[in-house]
Amino acid sequence: MKAPLAALLAICTALAACGLLRAPEGTEPAPWVHAGSPRPASDVESLLLYFQHVNKLPGGELGREHDTARQAYSRTRSDFNRVRLGMLLALPGTSFSDEARALELLEPVAKNQKGQFSGLASLLASHLQERKRRDANAQGLQQKLDALKSLERSMIERQR
Repeated sequence: MKAPLAALLAICTALAACGLLRAPEGTEPAPWVHAGSPRPASDVESLLLYFQHVNKLPGGELGREHDTARQAYSRTRSDFNRVRLGMLLALPGTSFSDEARALELLEPVAKNQKGQFSGLASLLASHLQERKRRDANAQGLQQKLDALKSLERSMIERQR
């Protein structure tokens, strides 16, 4: 599952290279921007750095980050905060993972073709939809396998 995330990150980085907005020079960089690193050229690039940052966090810190992002979105329902929270909810294997809610947050941003975060939100939403499709496919295959195992067991019992 790491390969699709790496590919997603590479595509997102390419999108961020377009740099739609520059961060205001007088403001403090986001906490996930490392000291001494160049400031992100845009909010999209900042979110990509954020994605890298949260992927390295241990479980407890990740939970606190989820709470922080959720509170930020509750205070200011901006596209930035929508995508930020959507990214966290899309992380697999976390206690707060909620792909349906992540899609719900990302789709309005993705549909706004003139929005700064449209490309990133579209990419994340399509990744989630593909993951959802693959999971459903895997579930269907598991059901077929279980049915075959059951049939095999019944055939073996009949032979006895």
